[in-house]
Amino acid sequence: MKATISEFDELPTAARVAELQQQIQSLQQQLLQAQKMSSIGVLASSITHEFNNILMTVINYAKMGVRHKDPATRDKAFDKILAAGHRASKITTGMLSYARQQSDRREAMDLVPLVEDVLVLVEKDLQRYRIRLTTQFDVHPYAAVNSGQVQQVLLNLVINARQAMENGGNLTVTVRSNQEQGQAEISIRDTGSGIAPDKLRKIFDPFFTTKTVDEQGQGGTGLGLSLARDVMESHGGRIRVESAVGSGTTFTLKFPQVASPVKPQAKQAVG
Repeated sequence: MKATISEFDELPTAARVAELQQQIQSLQQQLLQAQKMSSIGVLASSITHEFNNILMTVINYAKMGVRHKDPATRDKAFDKILAAGHRASKITTGMLSYARQQSDRREAMDLVPLVEDVLVLVEKDLQRYRIRLTTQFDVHPYAAVNSGQVQQVLLNLVINARQAMENGGNLTVTVRSNQEQGQAEISIRDTGSGIAPDKLRKIFDPFFTTKTVDEQGQGGTGLGLSLARDVMESHGGRIRVESAVGSGTTFTLKFPQVASPVKPQAKQAVG
């Protein structure tokens, strides 16, 4: 059977559309990675300072262990060095995991450890800017997520919150389960300057930003919240914001909640 002229016309068009869609997807992945690197750049100074503190702790307690021969003092020195090593390992593991290019694979995850891994990275940055962190993790809901993408959204929201509190303030991070709506929720609430109503309607628009470049050259690209919305929608979830000028802002991530994975039971020996 001979193909009609219209069929020949459609074949190149369909192939071109598929090619363009693939290019768009690739560019979106590159944009996500670029935004991720930008977030790490904001934290670089605080993390470097923290590693310097860890190194000084190791050096000082190593010197103490060398000077004092009694077992009690040496045990104390070894305990402090070990604790500092674990702290450094936790930070580097979190940074490497966050910075690594990841696939689109999703799995059922407890949202509390996922949030805690992000807070490890920002802990010293918050202290540096006099931000008091409060966490509320009364439950451990599960959601099917890509951990790297969700952590990127969380890190961006925390950095935004810190930048909104120029003179210090309170940051409250909450993980909860909304049983009525079948959702697992993460909220980031700050006591910062808030967002005016006319700007609040535009904050998820690409390239719209309420920030200005600071003395360190850091400023909003207008992409963070737009990417956050895209990530949440790809997870079948939503991102919501409430804000009042002078009172602060709350961002809430809402995921479809899933059951926790059933762990296989160890086989018991018979006989």
